[in-house]
Amino acid sequence: MIAIIDYGRGNLFSVEKAFVKLGADVIVTNDIEKIRRADKVVLPGVGAFGDCMETLKKAGLIPVIQEAATSGKPFLGICLGLQLLFERSEESPGVAGLGIFKGAIRQIVAPKLKVPHMGWNSLSLKNATSLLKGLPENPYVYFVHSFHAVPEDASIITAVTEYGSSLTAAVGKGNVQAMQFHPEKSSSVGLKILESFVKNKAV
Repeated sequence: MIAIIDYGRGNLFSVEKAFVKLGADVIVTNDIEKIRRADKVVLPGVGAFGDCMETLKKAGLIPVIQEAATSGKPFLGICLGLQLLFERSEESPGVAGLGIFKGAIRQIVAPKLKVPHMGWNSLSLKNATSLLKGLPENPYVYFVHSFHAVPEDASIITAVTEYGSSLTAAVGKGNVQAMQFHPEKSSSVGLKILESFVKNKAV
């Protein structure tokens, strides 16, 4: 069973639809025990860093998310779900993130380009985990974001994209993998990534 964490925000049902298309056993839930019992956990997200952390706190979901991420079970963060895994964000000064990864979320600086970065862009794979292996060279995926991750440990970066500068597009360490782009909106490339997650290829 894959649990998609429902905290009232984000692209929950488009993510669910993509997993259903792949034949996965999936549930959208904010029930702590159901999340705890799930074989795999997905943290999606759209919106502001601080608002989402406050919503997770009010729903009592922070401990179970941190537990899932450190449990060894496959864990996938999507878009803001990637950003929330870090310690802090320039979008919401003073608000603590989940702290699964050390580092910060920084605003995109691209003077000659529009921010938010919205649309299709290619990936350059680095230290690719099995979720990203087997993809076409420089695959195109769909982004919508104004902020990007700057990890303390660059070795957790599994893919980058160019938009004014090199931006973190995906990170991963052990069972925890996360994408700044939206695999559920990234056509066949995104479905292949999600299929690898369904098949338990978490590392």
